[in-house]
Amino acid sequence: MDVLGIRLSAVYVPPANRLDDDAAVRAMVAAVASAEFVTVADDGFPTSTLLPILWEGDTVIAHMARANPQWRAIADNAPTLLICAGDQAYISPSWYAAKTEHGRVVPTWNYSAVHLTGTVRVHDNPEWVRTAVERLTVAHESGRAQPWQVADAPEAYINGQLRGIVGIEVAVQRVEAKAKLSQNRSHDDRRGVVAGLRAEPSAEAHAIADTMESQL
Repeated sequence: MDVLGIRLSAVYVPPANRLDDDAAVRAMVAAVASAEFVTVADDGFPTSTLLPILWEGDTVIAHMARANPQWRAIADNAPTLLICAGDQAYISPSWYAAKTEHGRVVPTWNYSAVHLTGTVRVHDNPEWVRTAVERLTVAHESGRAQPWQVADAPEAYINGQLRGIVGIEVAVQRVEAKAKLSQNRSHDDRRGVVAGLRAEPSAEAHAIADTMESQL
C-alpha cells in the first residue's frame, strides 16, 4: 500500500492466525482501548506514543500532550500506523505433548494484535479536542455505577487542561488482525499449553489460556 509515496508494509499474518471477523476485531481494540501511534519524524526515523483511542467506523480519535514533539512533525494526511496489542505470553516447549513423543519442539510466543494503517490529521481546535475528550471519557466511564463526565469538573479547569493537549484523527484504510494461539499445534499440544499457562503467575498468561480453551 502506498500513502503519499511511502510504502507501508503489511504485518506478517499466516492464514491460521488471521482474524477476519470485524465485530471480534473491533471488540478486541475496544477492550485494549489504546495503541502505539507510529509516525515518521523529520529525521526519517519512526517515533511512537502510546495513546488511548476510540475506533468508530473508519475513524480513530485520540489526543496527545502538546509538549510531545511528535505531533509537530505530522503533515496533514501523513501515513500512520496504530498498533493495538492484546494479551501475550511465553510458551514453553516443555508444555507440549510432542516433547515426550519426539522432542522436536522449541519455545514460542503467543499474542494477539491489531494493526490499523491509514492517514492522520492533527487537530488544534479547542472544540474538536473537547469533543474527542468527551467521547473517550464516555467510552471508558459508561460501565461505571456513577460515570464521571467532563462537565463534572470546573469549566476553567477543563479549559486549562484542554490547552495542554492536541487532537489526533486517523482515517483507517487497512485493518490487519492476528491471533497467534498455537493453532499450528496438535490438540494435545494445545491442551498442554493451556495447562502450562494456567500455572503461570501472569494474568495475561491466564487470559491467553482462556481464549485458547474456548477454541478447543
